Amino acid sequence: MAKQAYWLSDAEWQRIEPLLPRGRRGAHRVDDRRVISGIVHMLRCGARWRDCPEVYGPYTTIYNRFNRWSRQGIWTDIFYALTGSTGMYRSASIDSTYIKAHRSAAGAKGAFNNAIGRSRGGQTTKIHALTDDTGRPHALLITAGNVHDLDGARSLLAMGHQPKRLLADRAYDARSLREVLAARRIKAVIPPNPTRKHPHRYDKTAYKGRNVIERMFCRLKDFRRIATRYDKRADIFLSAILLAAALTWWIN
Repeated sequence: MAKQAYWLSDAEWQRIEPLLPRGRRGAHRVDDRRVISGIVHMLRCGARWRDCPEVYGPYTTIYNRFNRWSRQGIWTDIFYALTGSTGMYRSASIDSTYIKAHRSAAGAKGAFNNAIGRSRGGQTTKIHALTDDTGRPHALLITAGNVHDLDGARSLLAMGHQPKRLLADRAYDARSLREVLAARRIKAVIPPNPTRKHPHRYDKTAYKGRNVIERMFCRLKDFRRIATRYDKRADIFLSAILLAAALTWWIN
């Protein structure tokens, strides 16, 4: 098992170590690098926390650190410290993807508040993402699977990003979103819905760049605890997404 264990490289550790919380009261924390390596390993393999390899130490330490820092928003802070929460870039792509919720994810109080809803695929969660023109995620959030993509888009844009143009598929072809983009001087690159009597024109050449967000979701789902949701709480699951995204695109 030790041969298959994941360890943060020296370069990765140099990027993440300055962002960790310091000077907190209480007992001295065990080796941060070992514990975070164990957390990432568990996100990758998708196993139960109690099956965490012994090389990382007690599985309770690995789980408790991930859970506690999720509730405190530390993984969120690390992600946005690396990306820049109000970064400006030339083009952005927006999209969402469904995540199947495992039966173990059910049972939390207020299932809808924990971002699980019934859609065509059953009990699902939806990840909404905003990426730059190279496919790096700048903003991520989750909703219940039956929440419309436009609701996620408005929340992502409310985070303050100001690209010159926004690429999205025809699911985002709505007057309300186009008006928001026009008011912020963001060019909409969105194919018209086939039901429109007077379809909008769009830059077909620029739209070809939207595939980067599809590839981003594919790489994100290489982490098996993200490809299938096992966590009951929405903040815990979102923390897994943000940590995986930070490691894949912003720390390496």
